[in-house]
Amino acid sequence: MAGLPAGSIDRMAYSAKREHFIVGLMSGTSLDGIDAVLTKIETGEDASVSSVSLLAHRYLPYSSEMRTRIGALCAIETARLDDLVYAHFGLGEWYAAIVLDLLAGAGRPASSIDAICMHGQTIWHAPEPRAFPGPTGDLAVKGTLQIGASAVLRERTGIPVISDLRSRDMAAGGEGAPLAPYVDGILFGSRSLGRIVQNIGGIGNATVVPAGSGTADLIAFDTGPGNMLMDAVVHALSKGERRYDPEGTIAAQGKVDEGIVTRLMADPYFRREPPKSTGREVYGHGFAASFMDDSRKSGLSFADQVATATAFTAESIARSYTDFILPRAKIDEVLVAGGGAKNPTLIAMIRERLPKSIVVTTISERGVPDEAREAMAFAVMGHESLMGRPGNLPAVTGARAAVVLGTLTL
Repeated sequence: MAGLPAGSIDRMAYSAKREHFIVGLMSGTSLDGIDAVLTKIETGEDASVSSVSLLAHRYLPYSSEMRTRIGALCAIETARLDDLVYAHFGLGEWYAAIVLDLLAGAGRPASSIDAICMHGQTIWHAPEPRAFPGPTGDLAVKGTLQIGASAVLRERTGIPVISDLRSRDMAAGGEGAPLAPYVDGILFGSRSLGRIVQNIGGIGNATVVPAGSGTADLIAFDTGPGNMLMDAVVHALSKGERRYDPEGTIAAQGKVDEGIVTRLMADPYFRREPPKSTGREVYGHGFAASFMDDSRKSGLSFADQVATATAFTAESIARSYTDFILPRAKIDEVLVAGGGAKNPTLIAMIRERLPKSIVVTTISERGVPDEAREAMAFAVMGHESLMGRPGNLPAVTGARAAVVLGTLTL
């Protein structure tokens, strides 16, 4: 790469290397903070990914003010255009801070890093087409918006940045989600065991990795709300003193109202065939307010409401398996990732709703930290983009074709 301006990438030289160092950044729909990973991606003789190693991991929690500001942008009732602009650039500063901390802790100079791949903070995800005026008539338009200015991150670190990964898939007719399953086959594939990797962040999503499969055999989709409803209930009913149910202790003390769970499961989303995706714009503030109103009318206590919200997430996950996965694939293990992996009450409820032959555990038990999976996935997708290779799975997102993802900021 000699002779190139600082922060540039010689794509041919990059492709010829066997070792690549990529930082992955992920901030999810739970609005809890940012995960940053430093990965070493090794390629074989055919230039395909042969291994992905986690070298370092950092987590930067959002301040309460930051969560409030970002959360307000995710609701039509509270979003303001000026706040959106400032948050877009301000979040770039947060990303830069955690990247610099990650590299300092790993003892690695920025010049040794090939690129940063950032997911950005999802503000609005709209996979359902809506009529929009076009030059010759109405168009059917869908879209997605993740904020966090890549230019700010590039300026503060001096490292090229890959961002906006979901848009290209949507432009190709896909839902732009889920994308992380692209890497699940690499990290969790087994010759003998059929697995589901169940991420439980704000939204839940499942990746099916059949025994002995390649990426072309993967099935993945959003199962519905993950921690989003539980967190909203805890935050509201504790009057802001708590943001979530630590280790499911509140839910463990409550009684589940199965009637409310049944009514919630009547939501049409759960009957939709994959590929499908959803987000905070569907299961956010309004959905939580309706749930709490219904729960109060039914006389549920604080603990009962948290238990019922937890059971709803568990039921939505288990029903997704019985309706769309188990009829198609033999599953031996469910590996839970994300914040939900730290909630034993939720995991126990999922286990109760599945056949006893299926082991339910966490990805940390298989050697990958719960919080690192998605950031690692986006690091690999960034690598694939630099190699000029597609990073989406059309069978998962519904895109017309596999496409190279992201925008490169040099």
